[in-house]
Amino acid sequence: MNKGGGLMGNAAKQKQVAEEKQEEKSLKGSFVSVMILGVFLIVSWAGVWMLYLSR
Repeated sequence: MNKGGGLMGNAAKQKQVAEEKQEEKSLKGSFVSVMILGVFLIVSWAGVWMLYLSR
């Protein structure tokens, strides 16, 4: 039996797990950025609407 193939399989699995964790971290950052942008848009629209109502 070739044990080298098993070691390569473990290394490939570890690399895949590391890439998935990095991708998940990147997606969390994207989600936070989108939420901040959404809050900014809502506050901007509310401000303009309040200005409209006060005139």
